[in-house]
Amino acid sequence: MEFGFTQADEDFRIEARAWLAEHAEEATDRRSWERRLGAAGWIGLGWPQAGYGNRTATLTQQVAWAEEYARSGAPPRSGHIGENLLAPTLIAHGTDEQKARFLPPIAAGEELWCQGYSEPGAGSDLAGVRTAAVPRPDGRTFSVTGQKIWTSLAHEADWCFVLARTEPGSVRHHGLTFLLVPMDQPGRIEVRPIRQMTGTSDFNEVFFDGAHAEQAVGGVGDGWRVAMSLLGFERGVSTLAQQIGFARELETVVRTAVQTGAARDPVVRERLVRQWAELRTMRWHALRTLGGSGDPGAPSVAKLLWAGWHQRLGELAVLVRGAAASAGPADWSASSPYRLDAAQHLFLFTRADTIYGGSDQIQRTIIAERVLGLPREPKGAV
Repeated sequence: MEFGFTQADEDFRIEARAWLAEHAEEATDRRSWERRLGAAGWIGLGWPQAGYGNRTATLTQQVAWAEEYARSGAPPRSGHIGENLLAPTLIAHGTDEQKARFLPPIAAGEELWCQGYSEPGAGSDLAGVRTAAVPRPDGRTFSVTGQKIWTSLAHEADWCFVLARTEPGSVRHHGLTFLLVPMDQPGRIEVRPIRQMTGTSDFNEVFFDGAHAEQAVGGVGDGWRVAMSLLGFERGVSTLAQQIGFARELETVVRTAVQTGAARDPVVRERLVRQWAELRTMRWHALRTLGGSGDPGAPSVAKLLWAGWHQRLGELAVLVRGAAASAGPADWSASSPYRLDAAQHLFLFTRADTIYGGSDQIQRTIIAERVLGLPREPKGAV
């Protein structure tokens, strides 16, 4: 397999780098930054056609953009879920009317999305969702009642795509529908932030009480197929940009190890070298996957690789700090806001890496059943 960058790709990279260098510091908040990206056509590069206000780009050019974005220090993206998850799903399964309604605002950075999949009793076991949707008299819209949890960016989102049960009495993956729900419904939708160990609230609980759902993507009752298709888009080009961020974090840990003297310990040195080597391995795996390996287990392998790697990096970040890693900032006081330095935040946040986005156990089950052909795990087994 050959995966290289042509001169046209490098020219594209130079253009992206120059644009980011000029505009990244202009970002005052994440929503206005999305609009600026959209106005320049940088949202939707991976969509198969233009016409929605987006540019189009080859796969290697998408990789170049993602890497340059990560290197630029530009703000974290708020539009990732709409651009990289919902949009490809609409392109694959949506009607012409749905594409015309939702793709242009995503490309313009005007409408932000969140994902309504996990529930308190249906996280990794997504087929166990209980959120119900009842058809309204018009026969086209639905009334949604239930709860979703771990909903990233729900507090900022304009819309939520929701996997709901539309057939009473149905079980598992039967009777589910993929619905599009506007979030601005006071009294019908409540968003409650979930406070994490880091003191931040990136995730939320979302409660639906007769909320209005306007669209069903892929048809009523076909939600499982659409939902699984969406998950196939979840780990693509963005993983390479993620690895640029990982590399910066690793550089900081190595620099700290040298400054504190921890690097003189041969065991610490071996762990740092292993982190570097594994990060290179992850990059080549990602490139191989993007190059069309056809391996159905590749996304699960990628998740297992980076989640464990990042968690071990968090452990190293506090290890090389020594006792200082247990202390608060020098200017901390009991009346100050809850604050962590970068190493402490990395350690605490990465404790969840092997759980969210599909736990390690789920990824191993997928590989065992879909790639190795091993017997399926009995449902309901402890």
